[in-house]
Amino acid sequence: MDADGGSIVAGVLARRGVRSLFTLCGGHISPILVASKRLGIRVVDVRDEATAVFAADATARLEGSPAAAAVTAGPGVTNSVTALVNARLAQSPVVLLGGATATLLRGRGALQDIDAMALVRPHVKWAQRANRRREVAPLLEEAFDAARRGVPGPVFLELPVDLLYPEATVRRLYRLESPGGPEGLLARLRRRLFARYVTRLFAPASAPPRPARPEDRNALLPGAAAVREAASILRRSERPVLLAGSQAARAPREVPRLIEAIERLGCPAYLSGMARGLLGRGHPLQLRHRRNRALAEADAVVLAGVPCDFRLEYGRHIGREAKMIAANLDAADLRRNLRPTVAARADPARFLAALAEELGAPGAAASSPGVATARSAWLETLRRRDRERDEEIDRLAREPAPPLSPLLLCQAIERALAEDSIVVADGGDFVATASYIVRPRRPLSWLDPGPFGTLGIGAGFALGAKLARPSSEVWILYGDGSAGYSLMEVDTFVRHGLGVIAVIANDGAWMQIARDQAAILGDDVGTVLRRTDYHAVAEGWGGRGLVLDRPDRAGEVLAEAREIARSGVPAVVNAHLGRTEFRKGSIAL
Repeated sequence: MDADGGSIVAGVLARRGVRSLFTLCGGHISPILVASKRLGIRVVDVRDEATAVFAADATARLEGSPAAAAVTAGPGVTNSVTALVNARLAQSPVVLLGGATATLLRGRGALQDIDAMALVRPHVKWAQRANRRREVAPLLEEAFDAARRGVPGPVFLELPVDLLYPEATVRRLYRLESPGGPEGLLARLRRRLFARYVTRLFAPASAPPRPARPEDRNALLPGAAAVREAASILRRSERPVLLAGSQAARAPREVPRLIEAIERLGCPAYLSGMARGLLGRGHPLQLRHRRNRALAEADAVVLAGVPCDFRLEYGRHIGREAKMIAANLDAADLRRNLRPTVAARADPARFLAALAEELGAPGAAASSPGVATARSAWLETLRRRDRERDEEIDRLAREPAPPLSPLLLCQAIERALAEDSIVVADGGDFVATASYIVRPRRPLSWLDPGPFGTLGIGAGFALGAKLARPSSEVWILYGDGSAGYSLMEVDTFVRHGLGVIAVIANDGAWMQIARDQAAILGDDVGTVLRRTDYHAVAEGWGGRGLVLDRPDRAGEVLAEAREIARSGVPAVVNAHLGRTEFRKGSIAL
């Protein structure tokens, strides 16, 4: 007998190297889950569908290949949309399998029957619906290819329930078995028509499923002319600045080559998104503060996978006389808001590698001794500004902000992080504060939502990270607002034996909004929270909860949280914070 649709799906997932399938169960997708488990794929069940998609997103970012989630029909799909949009804007290759009502019952008022394609299609790269069982494997193979082709992103495949269950079960559910007694002409005709329909539904494929394609190392290679022009600009540049973003670090296997290229270019480098940690904690070329001032003074700016969107103030801080070199997979992002002097639609990591090769050996990038001297002085100026800003932050951290300053807490976290730590950033004001202080130790060790700025990614990203790198410490930096979206996934961590450390910055407010809303509009309405006992909530879900409300206990409590997590139990630190003016005026438009 031919395999049921669930087994077909599981077979493709296995061939594509999927090790974990993230899901929230539902009758529409049960055959996929059972068959996946049978083939050795770890089925990771969560408490909210968005978490499943966030977990797949994080897995895809860390492993550099498409990851998968499966959600049931109707609300299962609708609950996934925010996470799908987040993956799309972050260019993360996620394959979402969505359950659906039986093909014969579509549009007839069946349970959880919605037009999922109309809802999802605008937010993904590719969306298709299987209408026959023989279409399942080819469409799923195509989905994996589409997710990583060109600009990576999420894809959606809708799988009606009658394609997934065994044919005998579907015939029984459609009541096609003989009733065992007399029946009227109309009933016999109806049963025969249904039988013919089901026979067509399960008609075998005319050819075996095609084998998985070898991974596309990206067809968008840098053009020689663009590389030469960029090299010419950099040779003459006295004040270059390099900005590298998530797209530059999208392929883990290419990271060593990318690091080598950045070091050979010798430009002061500011790193963002998944590129944080690329150069480790204290690399001499890495700068962290006063980026806008550096951009305003630079005579050459290299944007490697970084668009001129709101994160760069739409390009307003880049000096008018600066030569801009941009490499991006996305043609729209390449010229967003500013037109570069050199625009290379190419993989940013490969562009930097080609540029470094064109410029030659390290130290040979300057056109003259005078340029080399000026560039050295420029780098020292930027380093001095970094030191001054760090000293300022250290001074502000010592100012009283009872019960505990957020700056001081971030400094304690920075000291506590292990070298193999992965940091998941899920929050507004607290996470933005942490970005000034907490330094990722190695490449691909900082996970934030990306340009969509989505709150609620914390538990899903941590789940994907812990499964992708089981031996690493995984930290979630939560605001108390964002913790409300996914703290229930402590239950998921407990059930799956995953020791994750979550630090909740409990300041009793949506502080990112409250600080400026109250100042500008004179009212804090909608921004006030309770100082909830999050540690007790964690205990209720089966984790361990700790309270941190004194500066002198920060190191001790974080060390205890690490020890708990090493035992395979999630630890939640409820850190009671005071309020500061550190990020006053930071509202973004």
